[in-house]
Amino acid sequence: MTIATINPFNNQTLKSFIEMTAPSIETALAAASAEFKQWCRTPYSERADVLRQVAKLLRSQSKELSILITTEMGKLVAESEGEIELSAAIFEYYAENGQRFLADTPLTPQHGDAMIRQGPLGVILGVQPWNFPFYQVARFAAPNIMIGNVVLIKHASNVPQCAEAIEAIFHQAGAPRGLYTNLQITGSHISAILDDPRVKGASLTGSEEAGKSLAAAAGKNGKKSVLELGGSDAFIVLEDADIDKAVEWAYVGRMNNTGQCCVASKRLIVVEAVATEFTKKFVARMSNLKVGDPLDKTTQLGPLSSEEAAVNLGKQVDRAVASGAKVLLGGKRIDRKGAFFDATVLAEIKPGSPISYEEMFGPVAVIYRVKDEAEAVALANDSPFGLGCSIFTRDIARGKRIADLIDTGMVFINHPTWTAPELPFGGVKGSGYGRELSALGIEEFVNRKLIRVSALDDPM
Repeated sequence: MTIATINPFNNQTLKSFIEMTAPSIETALAAASAEFKQWCRTPYSERADVLRQVAKLLRSQSKELSILITTEMGKLVAESEGEIELSAAIFEYYAENGQRFLADTPLTPQHGDAMIRQGPLGVILGVQPWNFPFYQVARFAAPNIMIGNVVLIKHASNVPQCAEAIEAIFHQAGAPRGLYTNLQITGSHISAILDDPRVKGASLTGSEEAGKSLAAAAGKNGKKSVLELGGSDAFIVLEDADIDKAVEWAYVGRMNNTGQCCVASKRLIVVEAVATEFTKKFVARMSNLKVGDPLDKTTQLGPLSSEEAAVNLGKQVDRAVASGAKVLLGGKRIDRKGAFFDATVLAEIKPGSPISYEEMFGPVAVIYRVKDEAEAVALANDSPFGLGCSIFTRDIARGKRIADLIDTGMVFINHPTWTAPELPFGGVKGSGYGRELSALGIEEFVNRKLIRVSALDDPM
């Protein structure tokens, strides 16, 4: 079977790869398992040196890597450059802080001494998505490598060149063979890999369906898993918000990566007192965007990641309209070659309609009018997802109080949900479990070993 990379700007095939065979996968597993026996004993300083070198190489090759991201999945090139910088910062973050995060934790038993020592587990599988092909890998690989684990990466099939480029950077950074391995495979191999006793855990960022499949395969084998799945983040605008700032942040939160982001601001929930003003200004902000080549830095609206993505988004918008939604802007494919979809604003979707529980992955925003704060919170929580939420208010104490009522893994006040190396990332409900980034991200795939020291005559 071949794995093809297609430029969504013009739907032309750029390159094809032959999927790894079973013997090739076995060779990769054997190399990773053998390397773990060495890597788990390397000093933290050596692990950190590899991560720092990876960060340095990412920055030195930023232009070429950014173009690669853009041509493979359509991201505006300025955003691709930002992704490379964020990825480098994550590798540096764990190089600088990993040893401190993994330090022994002293305990105070009734007799003797005790401590918790965190150590590696072994070979960890990471199943990664296409929408942030470098950043998603960085937040999985950096902490695990610092722990002393080794990683296998099954990247999304539509970004195989990005997948190869990351592996090449690790080789250039002096990483030993088997520390970081790119598996050029489709998802059909995941279950068999998790059946292998040499693999000790798995992390997936992707769809609910893929997440459930991986979790089932890991659970069957008694292995730890971490899942970061979809999201339908609420963006709550209260009556005391700065409306102009809220509009601008709603635009940024919805349109980053052409709306193809798990934590995009997908449901704009606005209290009645300011709904008309907000809606008018937001529609104006979404209007007349320059459509074109994502490699052109003046382009404001590029293609979706694939023709399939654009077709599926169109079907979702059609279902929304059929269920009563009003189209305030856009709503159609753009009449040109490539996987383009117009910037779209929908309103008047009835709470409880099937479309209101779906994740729209693209440049489509939905505005909901609500009576008051209580109704805004209820609607924000009325979702199968629980990744992030934004609350816009001038009263920070009020924002924090409302944050306590929101059923998500992350709440941002006066900012759309976003990411940074030092901030934990993850959700609840249908958005998955576990955390990446920050100190929490390095604690998922560790052996928390108790070491107890007792005197020979201490009681039990």
